[in-house]
Amino acid sequence: MNTGTALSSGTVTGTSTGPFQQPKSVVVFDLDGVIVDSFPVMREAFTIAYAEVVGDGQAPFDEYERHLGRYFPDIMRIMGLPLEMEQPFVRESYRLADRVPMFDGVTGMLEELRQRGFRTAIATGKAGDRARHLLDKLGVIHHFDHVIGSDEVARAKPAPDIVLHALDLLGARAEDALMVGDAVTDIQAARGAGVDAVAALWGECDTVELLGAAPDATLFRPADLLALCPTVAEVVG
Repeated sequence: MNTGTALSSGTVTGTSTGPFQQPKSVVVFDLDGVIVDSFPVMREAFTIAYAEVVGDGQAPFDEYERHLGRYFPDIMRIMGLPLEMEQPFVRESYRLADRVPMFDGVTGMLEELRQRGFRTAIATGKAGDRARHLLDKLGVIHHFDHVIGSDEVARAKPAPDIVLHALDLLGARAEDALMVGDAVTDIQAARGAGVDAVAALWGECDTVELLGAAPDATLFRPADLLALCPTVAEVVG
């Protein structure tokens, strides 16, 4: 949920490199809240899983939402909830995947990044298989060179492992990349990997908390990213 207003000092400037010291050729994206608007489906899946495993009472989704970006079992440990919730949560997430939409403007932004020569990856708190299944259903998985889930690295966000793994798979240097995320854990993971961190404010993020993490740039809509990403060939040619 947005609980504040983005600061003008953090917005995209529209210059060739924006706030960065050098141009970029790689973008690493978080998935939920950045590429897909999955929160309504996530809430429903979480509520069903809570009812099946815990029982009566209101499912504490608002608290769960504050930990998004982390791996589901890690969130369960933090919240003191049974790890057994993962199986029904994943089951319902697969069942409801057809109801998860892309954010407006994301497809066009991804297409333009590819035309400009950018390599892209997903680094998500979801399990890798579930993330790839969702992106395949949406027909956009081909826009990403790699899709990496938290179950495919030793440590999930806020540790930098998943970002470092993306860079390794892409054969990229940290200084050539930026990461776009909607959670403090994304900012922390990017920083730990030496990658510039960009805050996406178009989803259900806590704006005040996210800006408090001091991202290197702030975006209000997906198309704003293009101001930070001039054509790679023009940059290096």
